[in-house]
Amino acid sequence: MAAFHVRRLPHYYSTNRPIFLTWRLAGSLPPNRSFPSPNTAGRAFVVMDRLLDTALIGPLYLRQPDIAGMVVEAIRHQDHHLGHYHLQAYVVMANHVHLLVSPRVPVSRLMQSLKRFTAREGNRLLGRTGQPFWQDESFDRLVRDEAERERILRYIERNPVNAGLVAPPEDFPWSSA
Repeated sequence: MAAFHVRRLPHYYSTNRPIFLTWRLAGSLPPNRSFPSPNTAGRAFVVMDRLLDTALIGPLYLRQPDIAGMVVEAIRHQDHHLGHYHLQAYVVMANHVHLLVSPRVPVSRLMQSLKRFTAREGNRLLGRTGQPFWQDESFDRLVRDEAERERILRYIERNPVNAGLVAPPEDFPWSSA
């Protein structure tokens, strides 16, 4: 059964069905930046993701190995120890995270738990207090079929390759590849 949640964007959630999640650091995109109007949400996502992949300004905290490692450990912890989801793929880039999971709890609960913990720890590692770590809004997409799941999995694991960070995906340390 799917649940529906609205913030600025509508969010459709379902447990035990794969979902593609992306979230980014607060301030990683300029607030007054105008974007071309792609004709689909998928194209809009790709434009935004490419901007994030090539960012040279804005917070890039996830480039720091201790912070990226903490986020990876939190992602794995929610799978292995808390059982919030079945983890299928992930990548922690310099300013955003991609995750492919089959949730076992409501997506809003797992995202709140994951983002709250990593924000607190990230700010602690940076010596910051009272400042937002993650952007409030996230991107999500229910996976429609096995072909789409495979395409998303490849997209996630090849993200560091497409961003020019590594040659084979397996060389990127903050990924499930």
